[in-house]
Amino acid sequence: MKLSTHRYGKGRVRVMKVLRDGPIHSIKELTASIALEGDFEKSFTSADNSLVVPTDTMKNTVNVLAHQHLGSENEPFALKLAAHFLHQYPQISGVTVELCERLWGRLRIDGHGHPHSFAQAESETPFTRLVQHRDGTRHHESGVRDFVILKSTGSGFCDYPKCEFTTLPETKDRVLATRLSASWTWRTEPADYRAAHGAIIAAMLGPFARNYSVSVQATLWEMGQAALNACLEISQISLAMPNLHYLPINLAPFGRENKNEVFTPTEEPHGQIEATISRE
Repeated sequence: MKLSTHRYGKGRVRVMKVLRDGPIHSIKELTASIALEGDFEKSFTSADNSLVVPTDTMKNTVNVLAHQHLGSENEPFALKLAAHFLHQYPQISGVTVELCERLWGRLRIDGHGHPHSFAQAESETPFTRLVQHRDGTRHHESGVRDFVILKSTGSGFCDYPKCEFTTLPETKDRVLATRLSASWTWRTEPADYRAAHGAIIAAMLGPFARNYSVSVQATLWEMGQAALNACLEISQISLAMPNLHYLPINLAPFGRENKNEVFTPTEEPHGQIEATISRE
């Protein structure tokens, strides 16, 4: 028998840092995962721990380097973590770092942002994922998960094939809602990761809100194109847009007409639409 593939690491390392600018504070909260590849085969096949970096050491490394290097952008911190493990341990051939962020928004008190009080902000979870190898090859992507967006009109679904099992009625006016996940691949380093992230999200939301949607597929394509046009530093973007259904409630038994005003929210079962859009 042989060991075909192997890697190991530490997951769900949680760290929060207060970024201080005088009396004005900001919160950076991350959940980190580290995975190592390299000369670890004997730890699996021969009970030899002589080259195994303890996962507790990985956790401590995240905490110490967060104290030293974590700032407002996640991507440079991922690069620092990967560089540290490759420099410190010659038995490592590759490092995967994933950082997921919980967003905190500043509380507004008496109409003004409070300098050091916060509430959990948006629904989305920003993340970055870096795969760095000793030979210099790298795959670096960032994105957002669980970004819930909705439009109450400007969407329909018609002209699809039908068979004896089709019960879905055609409509030219429906609620379109999704829990968007998007990840984009960096081909060059932007001058400002946060600004690039903001430009990509803003670009995707434009066609979602403004354009009439004939299907989730068509809207996904428009959003991906807009993201690539807005940020030249990314080479491709992958989007997943599961339906969050809002089904019109039949009020006819009660002598009332429901003009797309009252709905039953449901996520189960849901349509799952995914695609990757790349530059030619």
